[in-house]
Amino acid sequence: MKKMITSAGLVVLGAASLQAQYAPQPGLTSFQTTKPWSVSASLRGFYDDNYVTRPSHGIDSKRDSFGFELSPSAGINLVMPQTYLGLNYVYGMRFYEDRKTHRADHSHQANLKISHAFTERYKLDVSDSFVVAQEPEVLDPGTARRLRTEGDNVRNTASANFTAGLTEQLGTVLGYSNTFYDYEQKGFGSLSALLDRMEHLGTINLRWQAIPSTVGILGYQYGVTDYDKDSFLAPGVRSDLRDSTSHYAYLGADHSFTPELNASLRVGAQVTQYDNVDKDTVNPYVDGSVTWNYNPQSSVQLGIRHTRQATDIPGLLLTELTLDQESTTIYSSINHKITSKLTGSLLAQAQHSEFQGGSVDGESENFLMAGLNLSYEINKFLTAEGGYNFDRLDSDVLDRSFGRNRVYLGIRATY
Repeated sequence: MKKMITSAGLVVLGAASLQAQYAPQPGLTSFQTTKPWSVSASLRGFYDDNYVTRPSHGIDSKRDSFGFELSPSAGINLVMPQTYLGLNYVYGMRFYEDRKTHRADHSHQANLKISHAFTERYKLDVSDSFVVAQEPEVLDPGTARRLRTEGDNVRNTASANFTAGLTEQLGTVLGYSNTFYDYEQKGFGSLSALLDRMEHLGTINLRWQAIPSTVGILGYQYGVTDYDKDSFLAPGVRSDLRDSTSHYAYLGADHSFTPELNASLRVGAQVTQYDNVDKDTVNPYVDGSVTWNYNPQSSVQLGIRHTRQATDIPGLLLTELTLDQESTTIYSSINHKITSKLTGSLLAQAQHSEFQGGSVDGESENFLMAGLNLSYEINKFLTAEGGYNFDRLDSDVLDRSFGRNRVYLGIRATY
């Protein structure tokens, strides 16, 4: 339901790009795309003033640490007349000097993308993203989870989209996406009980080429979220009480103001039915963005999204629990080629969420992420990079708010 679209929507791009400034990401540079394969490795030193993402007061108060990160990666990038194949893998090891035991975290990211054009009118895109990680921006880009999570936590997202041109003006897109979450923490009220789930989302869009620069869209999505029925939030309270089915109906348009300036908007309604409790909800559904490529390798993007999302708050109150949260997210990014060798990026995302049901019904929280990154190309094989990331959560829920600052400096070698 809620999260399924999140995994398929534009907010993923905003959240993932924010994390790209701190964690290794599998994106290909212009140098890497000039050949069918590439390998790289980066070494960074960092300081994290709240790596446990906890409040600054209380028994379990925040902890800071210096450390270093080592991240090798490899990728394949094949462009054929009708087919594109991209495959890459990134390993990350992050060492924290503050810890007395288990001082290193290990992460894995693997991404696959296949695109094939059968004819000028028929095209199939298939992708898969597999992650074992601890950082919430990588694990759950839809922002269901704000706090950093120890352990080998797994998220896999697979999708397939078939595009067909029915006539010169009318086309359709048929799509399906599937997302699987498996957190290592087990037991009553654990992250497994709260967030382990399988999400399905089917999509059908009709696209009408009204004028050369504008495409009108009529769309429908059907989503199913299944939580782990063998997990319990508390004795006698099964996790699958949060199971739901969602229907999304929307109108929209994709418009090119100029070849460099493009906009996309979807506006409609989301109807959510909770399968195992007697409750339905209706809320607006909005997904829009504007992108301006104002110079070669320089761009600005601004987007907004409103939908329901999963939550890691149990909110148990007698026989009731918190089912999910309704969220509005605004995100932006600026990538600027400062000189021929120096590139800067600034990314930000702000989200307001309101919880539904349970002991926190009607309460809200605000979350802000921001990241600044500078990279300097020493030569085509070596790049120096440094940056700063800021996270801030202000929540009505007791002992949940926190702040986090991270700085890093390192070098990346690519061949």
